[in-house]
Amino acid sequence: MKTKTVYLLFLSTGTLLAKTIDLYTKQSLNHVSIALDQDLKLVYSFGRKRPHNPFIGGFIRENLSLPFFNRSMCAIYQLKVTEEEYAQLVEQIMIMESHKHLYRYNFLGLFGVMLNKEFHRENAFFCSQFVASMLQECGIYHSAKPPGLIRPQDLRDWRELTPFYYGKLKDYPYLTVHAEQEQRKSWRSSFFRLS
Repeated sequence: MKTKTVYLLFLSTGTLLAKTIDLYTKQSLNHVSIALDQDLKLVYSFGRKRPHNPFIGGFIRENLSLPFFNRSMCAIYQLKVTEEEYAQLVEQIMIMESHKHLYRYNFLGLFGVMLNKEFHRENAFFCSQFVASMLQECGIYHSAKPPGLIRPQDLRDWRELTPFYYGKLKDYPYLTVHAEQEQRKSWRSSFFRLS
């Protein structure tokens, strides 16, 4: 049976909010995303829609080349899935991306995790709830806990994952600069060459 690889990216941005969450959970790397490629061009999660505002959140395609991630530490794990599971996962994520304006961040759900009580809200997720939900709906991930109580550490402890990289995100050898960043750089370099 042919397989495909997806990646789970766990990171800490070093922001005050990230440090507060780390302190509470006594864990680090408390944000998780799902990446459909090794180069981390197609990385999806629920988080900040604007890097410097933690209160506006929802479904996001993460641009890891932003300066916001410069100090981020990360752990990247590989997950082998069947071609059918991969296709289903991609389809689900693309549907969500095309309707991303309907989704919001599940702040209330974070408090539910602290109380060990799931607060289900329509079209609202926090990062680990989103990743667990996507993987469960494709039949890849199984847990006694409902997705609304899954923490990033629960996913990191999952035996199906294979460690792939640990360190500074900016030093990840496969990280590529997004096309829009490349265009900006080439525009800047052209400008400076002319002056």
